[in-house]
Amino acid sequence: MKILLLATSLLALSIAAPKLSVVWDTTTHNFGDIPHGQPVTHTFTFRNTGTRPLYIDNVRTSCGCTSPDWADVYIPPDSIGRIHVEYDAEDLGAFAKPVKVYFKGQRKAEKLLIEGYVESY
Repeated sequence: MKILLLATSLLALSIAAPKLSVVWDTTTHNFGDIPHGQPVTHTFTFRNTGTRPLYIDNVRTSCGCTSPDWADVYIPPDSIGRIHVEYDAEDLGAFAKPVKVYFKGQRKAEKLLIEGYVESY
């Protein structure tokens, strides 16, 4: 009986809680060939298509060569949010760097990717 009550309660909570809904313009950006030592940036944009404001809790990168920046504000429904990502271009050759975006109330990260090739000139 207790298990049935718990299962019913969890189901009711999952139905009642509005889901986060994010639509990205793109989740991958290719810088192409870039000169060694000249940092490059890209801005990822997304639309909050949900029914409640979104808040970016954290943005994580895979190394110190990639740095994210974002506004510390709530993004209202049907509004645009942005995450700026900079790559330092210090290592020569091909790169592919993941960026994970965590929204408040969402356990699973949204995954972005920057890639390109650093050439010596």
